[in-house]
Amino acid sequence: MKAIRAHRYGGPEVLAVDELPLPSPGPGQALVAVEYAGVNFIDVYHRTGLYPSQLPLGIGLEGAGVVESVGPDVALSPGARVAWTSVPGSYATHIVAPADRLVPVPPALEPAQAAAAMLQGMTAHYLTRSTFVLGPGHTCLVHAAAGGVGLLMCQLGRRAGARVIGTVSTEEKAAAARAAGAAAIIRYDQTDFADEVLRLTGGAGVEVVYDSVGVDTYERSLRCLAPRGMLVLFGQSSGSVPPIDVKALAARSLFLTRPVLAHYTATASELRARADDVLSWVASGELRLTIDRELPLDRAAEAHQLLEGRRTSGKLLLSTSI
Repeated sequence: MKAIRAHRYGGPEVLAVDELPLPSPGPGQALVAVEYAGVNFIDVYHRTGLYPSQLPLGIGLEGAGVVESVGPDVALSPGARVAWTSVPGSYATHIVAPADRLVPVPPALEPAQAAAAMLQGMTAHYLTRSTFVLGPGHTCLVHAAAGGVGLLMCQLGRRAGARVIGTVSTEEKAAAARAAGAAAIIRYDQTDFADEVLRLTGGAGVEVVYDSVGVDTYERSLRCLAPRGMLVLFGQSSGSVPPIDVKALAARSLFLTRPVLAHYTATASELRARADDVLSWVASGELRLTIDRELPLDRAAEAHQLLEGRRTSGKLLLSTSI
């Protein structure tokens, strides 16, 4: 089998294609032939050592494929179509995964769609349905609104009846975010987004800011919030947020949280419930995925360059068949 691994921390150039023995599944595990692996910013954090782990490090957490064999005490059958997230080493032709972290793919869903939906779709799901429950009367600010998660959040925010304000850097990305449900767009490269949010809300601010950018935005994100508003920091594409003086929250009784998907899919039942929602909505057309491009597995370094350079709108996938 082939696997993309990092033998040291660093830039995209550290990603290597390694030939490894095909593993065998143990109790409670399944061997899956990977069709597509999803590329996400958390993969960059692992590659750079921001989230350190033992080297050499298998990269990737998400994908879709077909079960080839199973270990003892597994209900899945060979041939089952499955998708997953939070399974390390997913940039590979095969993975061994805990069977209870694999979810069935609806018959109407293509494997590329399933792979593209899992991490980003469930992230958008828990952020808008659990971390801060969006509903009618709410206004939210979504940073990177034309990214993979951002486009899904625009759709889910509109679906919940909320007003979505999105930040983007180009007119092409602005059009994509509007089409996904953003009621207002801010070009953060042309204007101060905090000033513009306050203008758009008549000085009231928004109930929640969804911020995956981090150090470049968090202070102004706090300024966008209405009294008792919540800043949801769920990423740091521009760098980690430094320690915050919590007294800064007291002026408007603000809330600050740093959630991660693993804690919102901690049990097999919660994982399945979120995945079932997301995959069924994609299969029915209620939730539209935007796949920016598919690259061969051995071009993982190029995928990381595109992602870090903010040269994508939507999802990047690695294919084992091209």
